[in-house]
Amino acid sequence: MLDTTLKTAALLSDIELFAVSGEQRVEGQPQTGFAALGRFNGTEVGVWEMTPGVMRDVETDEVFVVLTGLGTVEFEQTGQTMNLEAGDVVRLRKGQQTVWTITETMRKIYFA
Repeated sequence: MLDTTLKTAALLSDIELFAVSGEQRVEGQPQTGFAALGRFNGTEVGVWEMTPGVMRDVETDEVFVVLTGLGTVEFEQTGQTMNLEAGDVVRLRKGQQTVWTITETMRKIYFA
């Protein structure tokens, strides 16, 4: 029997967005938010979204899949920049200092 209570439309889920705080905001007026969907074998699964702009972050251990949007993530320790678009799968490591530049509202599914 199929348990339909576990189905979530990640592209249609409402996510409450908040202005990125002053210490994280680099450029523009980006907003971000997330909706935790639950846990699977100890791993949190959720949907995250960010509107256009630039923000800094310190990462946690995470794997994510970009669903929509365009942008880049720069890894401050190495200076490497990664382009991001729909379909990309990325691994982040705890403690990485990043700069997110979003040019088209991005939505991703994360596993942390």
